[in-house]
Amino acid sequence: MVDLDIRAFFDSVDHDLVLQAVARHTDQRWILLYVERWLEAPLQHEDGTVVQRDRGTPQGSAISPLLANLFMHYAFDTWMAEEFPIVWFERYCDGVVVHCISERQARFVRDSIARRLARWGLEVHPDKTRIVYCKDSNRTGSHEHEKFDFLGYTFRPRFAMSKTGEPFVSFLPGVSRDAKRAMGTVIRAWRINRRSDRTLEEFADFVNPVVRGWLNYYGRFYRSQLKPVLRRINAYLVRWAMNKYKRLRDSPRRARQWLVDVYRRQPNLFEHWRAGMPPDGWTVGAR
Repeated sequence: MVDLDIRAFFDSVDHDLVLQAVARHTDQRWILLYVERWLEAPLQHEDGTVVQRDRGTPQGSAISPLLANLFMHYAFDTWMAEEFPIVWFERYCDGVVVHCISERQARFVRDSIARRLARWGLEVHPDKTRIVYCKDSNRTGSHEHEKFDFLGYTFRPRFAMSKTGEPFVSFLPGVSRDAKRAMGTVIRAWRINRRSDRTLEEFADFVNPVVRGWLNYYGRFYRSQLKPVLRRINAYLVRWAMNKYKRLRDSPRRARQWLVDVYRRQPNLFEHWRAGMPPDGWTVGAR
């Protein structure tokens, strides 16, 4: 398969081509006017300098990925459907993976895509665009690249169990290292262990919607990969209990046991407890 990366996509999109794509879907002049003004609005840096823009879309807003999808629909999707009708692909904004039946086909498709995107003012990144070999029990060869990241998942060879209970290797997705690092950053930012003014129920009301979203998205495949990250919440809760209750202050063991007792009384209090990641008398260190 081809793991496609477009160099500086959001800084390179041609404004005229974006407006042409939008015009294919609306005849409302005020929409085209506001999109044009938004695209061409100057960018001000933190030091006060102002930069005029003649290409690219500002990131960080809801409209940017929408315009990117419209642009890529005509620059890539429709062209692929005509040029390679039997080649499957997935795309979200500028992230693309293309499925091929051989390395030879993958190289041909990659080079064809590069030429196509160059006509639309885009450049395929020569170092980050890779041909990946989807290794498993049936494909036992070797290649320089045997994994790739897409939409927060890492796809790579992983152990799995057949319907008959036999282990085998399959090419499966699991939460990526970058996604786990981002979740860990969010958990640390909650500063649970320093909020002794809060109750467990208040923490649950605050934490559960976020954790539920992580579980629903990243937990759909290889959920066990989430356990080391989400169990950090238990570690912070242990430290919170040590700060809140004098009798637990100098005893991590008693604090862990206290949290286990809470779980036994209220097993559904926290979303990650309900998902099979309860405190069990041992908790990973919170960093």
